[in-house]
Amino acid sequence: MRDKDGLDAALFVAWLTAAADAVAKEAPRLTELDSAIGDGDHGTNLKRGFAAVAAKLAQEPPATPGATLQLTGRQLISTVGGASGPLYGSVFRAAGKALGDAESADVPALAAAFAAGLEALARLGGASVGDKTMLDAFTPAVEALRAAAEDGLLPGQALDLAARAAEEGAQETAPLRARKGRASYLGERSEGHLDPGAVSTALLWRTLADAAA
Repeated sequence: MRDKDGLDAALFVAWLTAAADAVAKEAPRLTELDSAIGDGDHGTNLKRGFAAVAAKLAQEPPATPGATLQLTGRQLISTVGGASGPLYGSVFRAAGKALGDAESADVPALAAAFAAGLEALARLGGASVGDKTMLDAFTPAVEALRAAAEDGLLPGQALDLAARAAEEGAQETAPLRARKGRASYLGERSEGHLDPGAVSTALLWRTLADAAA
């Protein structure tokens, strides 16, 4: 599933299957966070989407990491309501496209792929770092992964650093005032709450790091 150089399709399937379990477990908390500043459906929507992803991967496991991520993106777009479905779907599709047909992904390839996902996320959402969105967790994770690639770290080490950066980024959304999405309608009342999208983003990075450990 993994060697010192890269992660194969089986590891990506294991990651996303574990992510479905983690999202299901954390769905009540994600919904609670979203209820404070959003539609109150983030946990429910993501739980449905990743359950569909896990079922599809079990039924038709793709042959490459890139195909695995693209299938995930398509499933999320077709099953997750609200803004998070298209946003997460675009991230996975862009990252999968960047990986191409390679049989495995090393740290530089992962960094490039998730950077492509980040670009897709920023383009579709129109947000910037500090707007209290998924971007506040995704951006530091990609930056940490790029730095790990330059330092020549192995995938397990690199992804753990990326997950830590995402978790710190998510926590740092609490004092921010939302400038995008429904939460922005609350103005200063959005301050003091974690952004649910940033929290779910950190959860996905953590499950990837655990799968690659």
